[in-house]
Parts: sequence; C-alpha cells; structure tokens
Amino acid sequence: MFVFPGQGSQLLGMGMGLHAGYPAFAEAFNTVVAELDRHLLRPLREVIWGHDENLLNTTEFAQPALFAVEVALYRLLESWGIRPDFVMGHSVGEISAAHVAGVLSLENAAVLVAARGRFMQALPPGGAMVAVAATEAEVGPLLSAEVSIAAVNGPASVVISGAESAVLAVADRLRADGRRVHRLAVSHAFHSPLMDPMIDEFATVASGLAIGQPAIPIISNVTGQLAAGDYGTTAYWKRHVREAVRFADSVRFAQSAGATRFFEVGPGSGLTASIEESLPDTGILTISALRKDRPEPVTLVNAVAQAFVAGVSVDWRTVVGQANFVELPTYAFQRRRFWLSGDGVAADATDLGLEASEHALLGAVVELPTSGGVVLTGRLSLRAQGWLADHAVGGVVIFPGAGFVELAIRAGDEVGCGVVEELTLAAPLVLPGGTSVAVEVIVGGADESGARAVSVYSRADAGAGWVLHAEGTLTNGSLAPTTDLATWPPVGAVPVEIADGYERLAERGYGYGPAFRGLNAMWRRGDEVFAEVALPADAGVSVAGFGVHPVMLDAALHAVILASDGADDFGVDEGSVLVPFSWQGVSLHAGGASAVRARIAPVGPSRVSIELADGLGLPVLSVASMLARPSPISSCAPRYPDRVPTGFSRWTGRPSRRPPWNRYPYGPGAQRQTATRQRWSSNPCRCPATRWRVSTPPRTRCSTCCSPGSPATAQGYWW
Repeated sequence: MFVFPGQGSQLLGMGMGLHAGYPAFAEAFNTVVAELDRHLLRPLREVIWGHDENLLNTTEFAQPALFAVEVALYRLLESWGIRPDFVMGHSVGEISAAHVAGVLSLENAAVLVAARGRFMQALPPGGAMVAVAATEAEVGPLLSAEVSIAAVNGPASVVISGAESAVLAVADRLRADGRRVHRLAVSHAFHSPLMDPMIDEFATVASGLAIGQPAIPIISNVTGQLAAGDYGTTAYWKRHVREAVRFADSVRFAQSAGATRFFEVGPGSGLTASIEESLPDTGILTISALRKDRPEPVTLVNAVAQAFVAGVSVDWRTVVGQANFVELPTYAFQRRRFWLSGDGVAADATDLGLEASEHALLGAVVELPTSGGVVLTGRLSLRAQGWLADHAVGGVVIFPGAGFVELAIRAGDEVGCGVVEELTLAAPLVLPGGTSVAVEVIVGGADESGARAVSVYSRADAGAGWVLHAEGTLTNGSLAPTTDLATWPPVGAVPVEIADGYERLAERGYGYGPAFRGLNAMWRRGDEVFAEVALPADAGVSVAGFGVHPVMLDAALHAVILASDGADDFGVDEGSVLVPFSWQGVSLHAGGASAVRARIAPVGPSRVSIELADGLGLPVLSVASMLARPSPISSCAPRYPDRVPTGFSRWTGRPSRRPPWNRYPYGPGAQRQTATRQRWSSNPCRCPATRWRVSTPPRTRCSTCCSPGSPATAQGYWW
C-alpha cells in the first residue's frame, strides 16, 4: 500500500539527495518539474532547492512541490521492482496517487495541482485549524456553519477548520473537557467553508481534464472506500477540496482489503503514527521512504530493505547498479540452528506502565492516582542532545531558561492547561559532559479554579537527592496575542547592525555555540525590538518533538541583550550577564516553527513581553512578562576560573541544627556539600554568586547580609 502525504510535509531541499544519486529519480523529477513550471510564476526547482522556506510553505508552491517529489519517488521505487497493490493520498497527496494509478496524465495532473494551490493561495488569509485528541462523534455536536471537520486521522485524532473565532471556541470547549488540542500553523483554513469562494473557479479547470480508469486500485480519502465510478470527475475534485479527509477510514478499508504493509511515499514520516493508531494490534508494517534530517539515499535504501525482509519483492540488481556479485565458496554447514527463541520483545514506555510523552526531552508520563496530577520524566545529556553544549554562561554549560518554559508548556498540554501563568527559576541546571541528568516535571492536582502547580527537578545520580530548578502555576484557557506581525519588517522600524552581535555577547560572558546563534536580523522602533530568528541550518537541530524549540526562544532573547548595549530601555546594566528568572503569562499558539518573527518590548525594570510569529505572521508564542536577573555563575567566573562557583568562600559542617532556610550552593559538588547542613562563616558577601539560593519563602532573604531592603536585595542578586 503506497500512501502519499499532503501539505505540511514539504521540506526545503527535499529530493536533492536522490536526484544526485539515482538517475531514475532525476529523470522523473526533471520531467514533472518541467510540466509544472508551465503553470507556476517561478521555476519550481528554485523554490524547492532554494533558501526561502517561507516561499516553499506557501500553498501555491507547497502542493506542486510535493507532487513533483512524490511522483519522482514513486518512479524510482517502480524502477526497483516495488509496485503497490493499492494507492491512496492524504488531501493533495491524492493527486499524486491519481496520477501514478493512471487516472490523470502527467499534463492534466500538473494543471490540477497547480490550479488547486494557486486558487487556495489567492483566498484571503485567515481562519484556523486545530488538531484535537477526540473522536469524530465527540466533535460532531460542537460543529456549526462556520466550523467543519477537516480530517479524521485516527480513532481519536480529528482536525477542525473554519472561521478563527468559531474554531477556537470549539477548541476551548474540548480543552475544558480534558481533551488535548493543538493549533496548526497554516495560512488558510483548508477543507472548511472558507474554501467555498475558490471551488467554482477550480471546477472550471477540472472540467476540462480527461480521466482514465485506474490501473492500480485507489482508495478515496473523500469516502474512505475504493474509488467509485465518479472518481476523478469535476464533482469529485470539488468535494475533495471542501469535505473532510477520511484518512482513518481509508487505512481501515485498505487493511480489510488485505493490505498489511503501508509505505509512506513522501519527504517525511508524518502519516506513520496515524496509520498505526488506526490499526492497533493488527500486525501491520509501516515504512517511511524518507525522514526529516536524515540522508535521503541511506534512508530510502533502509526503507526498501525493511520492506524486503517483510516479503516485498525488490530488484536488487537495479538498486545496487553496476556492483559485481561475488560467488562465495561452498561450505559444509552443519545445519543446526542456534537462534534465539524470540520470546524477548523490545520495551517502550507503555511496557513499563507509563505513557509515552511524545516530547523530544521527556520520554514518559505517569498519572498520579491520588492527586490527579502527572509526572513527566526524561534524561538530558550532551551526547543525546548535543545542541545543549552550545549554551554556556561564564564557561559553564547550563540548561537554557527557555528550556524550562518548554517543559512547562508540555506539562500543561498533558493536563489541559494552555497557559503557564508563572514560572520562577530557582537554580541553574548544570549539564556535565560525561553523564546524563534525570529530569522530572511534576504537575499537581487542580484547585477550585482549575490551576495546577508545576515544578521541575533534576538529579545527576540515582542515589542523589533531587534539586528544584523551577516552579510555578499552570492555568486553563489560552492568551490571545497582543501584536500583529503580518507586516514585516514593521512600519517605522529601523535596522540594527548585528554582524558582530555574537562576538559582543561572548565578550560579556555568553558562550553561544553554532546551535544557539539563531538571531539573523534586528530592528528598533522606539523602545520596541523586532528580530528574525531561525534554527541554524548546519547545527543539526530539529523542531520535531518541541512546542517551541528552546534554541528559538533563547535566540529571541539575544536581541534584548544586544539592545541593552548603550541604552537603558530595558532596565539592565550594560555589560551584566543576564539570565531568565521569572516568566508570566506564557501561551503556545502553534508548534513546529523553525523560523519566527519576534517582538520584544519592556514592561517594567528588567522585564519584557515577547511575541513570536511564523513567516506568515501567524502567532506562535506569547509571553506577557519575562524578568531577567544577573547570572550568579558568570559573576564569579573571573574569581574562580578553574571551577564553577559554589556560592560560599569558607564553610564548616553543621549537622546538628537546621539553618533558617533551605540553602543550596551552586555547581558541581553541590549535592555533596549539602549532605551536611552548612552555614555562612565569612564576611558579608558582595559578589552576586556568593549567595545562598533560597528555595522556600521568604524569597527576599538569602543570607544574613541580604536582609529586605538592603542594596544587594534591591539589585535582585539571585537566580
């Protein structure tokens, strides 16, 4: 069974590796692109293999681009002797299926897919699409004339689409019922009433196209059944634009018709999870021809090998080309088997009684039966998450403050809380080079208002104590963005030169490696700062599994630091090394963005608000307030160049009496030093890093020399 994915799976540079390595792919791709270019405003190859991801993501080019890559990929697999028993597509992917099945010629398919993308792009932007973890029966009663079901991707996976206010109202009701909801980053509300203005014009184009009988059985995603007599007609393609994608029904029908191996023929693997969700415990095999951020030739050959061992016929002589086969000498095998019994099975989080969290940093979730809260667990290491090594302050690698926000957002999603009302950082999370660190995010039960406490802990060793790093509150609902970033750069904004920005940051004590150098451009308008941020292309960072990648949010904050040079708009001392201390009113609007526009504006001393939007100006993240404070690590780095500051200059063990507050020093050895209670025994401290971190109220005191109202307290020298 070949499955062709739809819009949203496109990737910049897709197909380039296969084009360079396989003549069959190159020939098919060149032929399809040449046909499509007759109907497009600019050469499609330049768009797919160019540098403007926003241009590729426009509907006008995304749909033809996917058609070109999918058809060329099909022709390559066909040349290797791999032929499907059935074909189907998800939304616009069905045009690829209709072409390879013989319903549409290449010329007519190119006309259809180009017109479809062009007419949709010409519609006024707006509307909304939201993915909800609910059944079609649960969503149906909430629909209205302005909201429709755009796709049924699984038994409990539905996408709703339509007018923004109406869609978000339905999403809020489902969230209040405990359903997980996620707004999709799209330019238009596809498969909804907002598509109606383009249908008649599109039908005029479709009416002039000849159709043939399918040579390969094709399953319609309009009906979820085998294509009937009206398949490919003008009436059918009109329904295809307007009605829901019945993907789950199509997958179940294919399985009932005998399909056991599902091969996703496209640039990614986004449909694999939906197929497995629709066919649990059936023994089916799902294979992705290509995967994001992996070499295309290697990934495709591995996929073909996976299909081969599952019984798919492959012409290996064609696959390996001109390689020579070597005859092996005969050998007198004893023909005795010493194979393993096969009783052992691979275990995942569900086998351990947990639920998979589907997050890049958190591997599992467990519900707390008494409180109704949850615990999300994971491990951090510089080996598994290499990009973390590029975030250092004062020469010490620490987990970014933006990362704690991402963990809190994911925890909120798990319990239906869409707002991080407050998150205060208590201690830095130092990441050692040779070992991993266990992380737990604990969400408590809901109070009368629905709010829940959230906290983040870590420990380096199994027998060590847990260290609190952040705590705060999660609440229901969502926060509307306060700024429209559709016009870019904003009117009246003046460009700021940042060519030497990261050199200036390094001089101040920020050690940002390649992964965290995502600030590309910056503007100012009065006390507002605007910035363009993108994941560095060559740093090996992927947005998969994140709501908003910490690299993205952290890079947006770099603009705040650079803006403070020579100015006091943001209430910070020039030259000080700032780190996030407290976040308020954080709401994620859409996940998966790899490039964003940012607006940062002061809202108080050392406080800023943050708005992130994607390349179309659609909201991604809102932060009502972020408070920054000087870093304790960086302030002591010159005094102790050979080690991380521990927070005190001289200490004596005192196990017999507990100090007045719960005090913890910073840095390596902190757990060993706090095994016995310690007390301050030097002169009153003057360095911000020589403070005890206070984990319990009162937060205005950290040692005998930092009483309320003292100069040190007024400057806010704690993490």
